Amino acid sequence: MILALETSCDDTCAAVVSQGGEIRSNVISSQGVHDRYGGVVPEVASRHHLELVNAVVDDALRQADAGLDDVEVVAVTRGPGLVGALLVGVQTAKGLAAARRLPLAAVDHLHGHVAANFLAPPFDPPFLCLIASGGHTLLCRVEDEARYEVLGRTLDDAAGEAYDKVAKLLGLGYPGGPWIDSLALHGNPHAVPFAFSQIKTKVHLGGKVPRTKAAKTAPIAALDPHFLFSFSGIKTAVLRYVELHNLRPEAEARREALFTGPDAPARPTIEQALATCDPTTLDLIASFQYAVIGDLMKKTFAAAESLGATRILVTGGVAANRELRSRFTTEANRRDLDLAFPTLALSTDNAAMIAAAAWPRFQAGEFADTELTANPSLALGA
Repeated sequence: MILALETSCDDTCAAVVSQGGEIRSNVISSQGVHDRYGGVVPEVASRHHLELVNAVVDDALRQADAGLDDVEVVAVTRGPGLVGALLVGVQTAKGLAAARRLPLAAVDHLHGHVAANFLAPPFDPPFLCLIASGGHTLLCRVEDEARYEVLGRTLDDAAGEAYDKVAKLLGLGYPGGPWIDSLALHGNPHAVPFAFSQIKTKVHLGGKVPRTKAAKTAPIAALDPHFLFSFSGIKTAVLRYVELHNLRPEAEARREALFTGPDAPARPTIEQALATCDPTTLDLIASFQYAVIGDLMKKTFAAAESLGATRILVTGGVAANRELRSRFTTEANRRDLDLAFPTLALSTDNAAMIAAAAWPRFQAGEFADTELTANPSLALGA
């Protein structure tokens, strides 16, 4: 039985998973305090993790009808993520493991997103995997439960990060994905012709690794540019569209009405947000989502064709998106490919996926020592 903790961003998570991938409990405490800021404030997230982590662990054990005496392994996310948030989980896990003299498994957060699909019923490797979340957009080839080959990644913003920033720009809540996905149903996805240009290699670098965002975690020098992503451009295009159509005053009024004003509801609904959106804003939202999902699809299916892959997994928080699931499924059926998504509960950050990723480490006897610390720039497979 594995007790796992996940605190890489703003969700405080603990889970108990038993042999065979049975999820005995999977507790996720979303902080719900970052809406007014339009994104996660690292210091605020860390403080809330400190306040919540012990109660979340207790709740996970209670729901699993288990005690610490039943636990055989403690697992924890060591990176990548926000360093302060990660440290809360790592230090808590180290304390539990030391107090109970239990082995400690240190897990890569991205490995966790892949491993979510090894839980019952499993989607077994080999397969091509797209990880799309608020902090990461990555294409990798998964050979088995412990071997990954990175094929492509984002040069700048992750797909989920672009969603969050566009939602903030339009006066919507955090995380931005659910707001945009729901409001996109009411707009015309072809109203604004967003486009992604082909990413080209930089000849002047002479083979050196470009100094791009996350260059340390996943260098791009040896990656095929056809499988690289960039979402900063569409974020800027949305900003220019907002300025051109004078949508900023409306966005500021929307944020005050929904989140920051004295009369703002405690938990604003999609219906309340929809009532503040004019047709131009709704068309912009629908077009933005249509373009982002189209780019994710284009590069994922191009990689599958190039590699001869017949099985594709799409995971991460963005994999919970309604339109993404629908369009990916339609295209996979057209190409006669096997396609899988984690359940909605396992798509976003959770600790059950960390337990699943810890299982092969447990089998191999690969455990962390007392010097373990957080690594916010951890590379997949490190």
